[in-house]
Amino acid sequence: MFTSGATESNNLAIKGVAFALRGDGDHIITTMVEHKSVLAACADLEGVGFNVSYLPVGSDGRVDPENVEHAITPHTTLVSIMHANNEIGVLQPLQQISAITRRHRVLLHTDTAQSIASVPFDVQELGVDLASLSAHKFYGPKGVGALFIRRDGPHVPVVAQIADGNQEQGLRSGTLNVPGIVGLGRAASLMDQERNILARRVLKLREHLRTGLLASLEGVQVNGSLCHRVPGNLNVSFSGIDAQDLITLLPDVALSEGSACSSGQAAPSHVLTALGLKRAEAREAVRISIGRFNTESDIQVALASIVSAVRRLRSM
Repeated sequence: MFTSGATESNNLAIKGVAFALRGDGDHIITTMVEHKSVLAACADLEGVGFNVSYLPVGSDGRVDPENVEHAITPHTTLVSIMHANNEIGVLQPLQQISAITRRHRVLLHTDTAQSIASVPFDVQELGVDLASLSAHKFYGPKGVGALFIRRDGPHVPVVAQIADGNQEQGLRSGTLNVPGIVGLGRAASLMDQERNILARRVLKLREHLRTGLLASLEGVQVNGSLCHRVPGNLNVSFSGIDAQDLITLLPDVALSEGSACSSGQAAPSHVLTALGLKRAEAREAVRISIGRFNTESDIQVALASIVSAVRRLRSM
């Protein structure tokens, strides 16, 4: 089903399934580190009488599949767990989780926006029932996305969230964004051809930056698992340095305090505090994203600039 992006897809998946299956149960399971659109959709459901369990994650940012199983009750209808986190890039064990949800006859939704450009994603292999994506995350046009809804195997009922119309089999009313959809399809085709080569190159750039920072500075901590992580993400804390002060000193390097959707907010990252970081520690973290258009020269400039800025702030 084509949508305006992963935020709309997440809302359609979570609310659509919840209301469709309300007669069977009123319990939803998610994690404490989900994208704000997932957390907001769950909060809306709580406001109309649904029960939502927010599972913790370990210090590596990953949820324990056993905790998912323990949280399932006879009233559970949906589990929503992202594939890769939008702040720390950590990949969740979806294949293990889907084995559990299938066994309990519970549907599984995932947000693939942060992973699909660099990590192979196969709905059959991972066993997901619904999957959200945004085209611009894999270099397609902005303002268009999609929601995969499984049609084989267990029935996946979804109630439309936009009324008055029969587009997209009655699940998403409104005139379709045809140019955006064509762009999404073309970008997806190119991504499928280039993903593995691009992922290896981006990983090499990220590791150059990571090892350079660790070799040049003390008090540097990478947040989240390095083993289970998308290649282009580096979320790193510099002890004693406020992230906003660091960003101010780096006008030529694009960094953020958290995700692009929440950067600049006064509160510390909900993702980093869920990892166990204290509020002050969470404020020391910056997210660095590396993509297909970055070069070795970019990494060298970024490394030198960040090291210089951190040293300057510490000297002050």
